[in-house]
Amino acid sequence: MEAIESCNFVCGHDGMFFTARRGAGKEDVEACYIFESTAKSIPVMSTYPSQADAIASASPDAVARGRRIGMLLILGSAVVWSFGGALARYLSVTDTWAVIFWRSAWAAAFLIGYMLRRDGVRLTLVHFRKMGFAGLVVSLCFAIASMAFVIALQYTSVANILLVQAGGPLIAASLAWLLFREKVTTGTWVAIAAVIVGIAVMEAESLDSNVSPIGGALSLLISLVFALATVMTRRFAHVEMVPAVVLGVLIACVVAAFKTQNFAVSPTDMLVLFAFGALNLGAGLALFISGAKAIPASVASLIGTTEPVLGPIWVWLIHGETPSLFTLIGGMIVMTALIGHSLGQVWKKSS
Repeated sequence: MEAIESCNFVCGHDGMFFTARRGAGKEDVEACYIFESTAKSIPVMSTYPSQADAIASASPDAVARGRRIGMLLILGSAVVWSFGGALARYLSVTDTWAVIFWRSAWAAAFLIGYMLRRDGVRLTLVHFRKMGFAGLVVSLCFAIASMAFVIALQYTSVANILLVQAGGPLIAASLAWLLFREKVTTGTWVAIAAVIVGIAVMEAESLDSNVSPIGGALSLLISLVFALATVMTRRFAHVEMVPAVVLGVLIACVVAAFKTQNFAVSPTDMLVLFAFGALNLGAGLALFISGAKAIPASVASLIGTTEPVLGPIWVWLIHGETPSLFTLIGGMIVMTALIGHSLGQVWKKSS
């Protein structure tokens, strides 16, 4: 059996998280999360000669329970995020930057409250201080993504945005190879090629002078920055990334504050913005970050495809927004590539 090169063990008020790596450019051996109720039964780390020995004391039932909870949390985040486009279509605010400001403000309030409830004031401040360069990069990625999503909604359909984003996990694999020379399998390269073809089909409409290419370009930007955030989070697994998410939405809030012409919105719009920010963005991020610690990335990616599948359905059912033929065909190519790749990874890990 190949030796473990490195491992991370992180303790927090909500539990413990362990990851191990076989070596440079290799995939994670394991990623499991022991929640507070089970973590209490694990003796202190100093009892063990290594971090791996400490986590090994956790029972298989505890690890299995953590994975099940992780899968439910990822599914919850995908379902919550899938309502973003439908919520945005309810807004009557014409100033896009005002929407970004209030959405980011509500998301920041929710996430800060989440951290204070989970970790307390002292540990929350410690997490912010220890973000480092990796946390800053991730925060900038989330800031760009949250702003680009709202702006893109003015230029293209919800289906187009979400289906382009669906290729994010495969774009992340490409970035990991380019930035850190992490090994990328032949199957992953094939899936990446298929995603590129699918996105090209979806954006073929922009060749028509009546269709703006801005929406497609912003959708691709969202996918790229999310992919970069995924790579950085995986590469620096020991860094608590909730503060980075908080900083990201705060950056978006400050930028929007300088850009907007009018902060005033109607009470109805403010209620929608609360749901769009605190619940859709904030709660979705909290669920995703918590759940991603518990299951392999391939499984998380597969469950995450729930968002681009459900998102266009909600907008069609609620607002009657019908995706174009190009979007449907290209989206089908992207989803087939992503699901096929994820199922292949799950089968490979189980065999």
